Amino acid sequence: MLRRFRNVARLGPVEVGTANDHRGQEKHTAACTAPRCGFSAEYDTRSAAELAARTHRCPAR
Repeated sequence: MLRRFRNVARLGPVEVGTANDHRGQEKHTAACTAPRCGFSAEYDTRSAAELAARTHRCPAR
């Protein structure tokens, strides 16, 4: 299922976005945009996703 992200913010190389999952619940995703990094994670709260974005140490950079 294709997700429509809203409220997307960039924190360093990581983008944080909010979308609804397949059950209609709001989820927050943090994903690194650096080539060959592969970091992404889904969280229940926006603050957790932003914390992950701020503390991510990208091995590809």
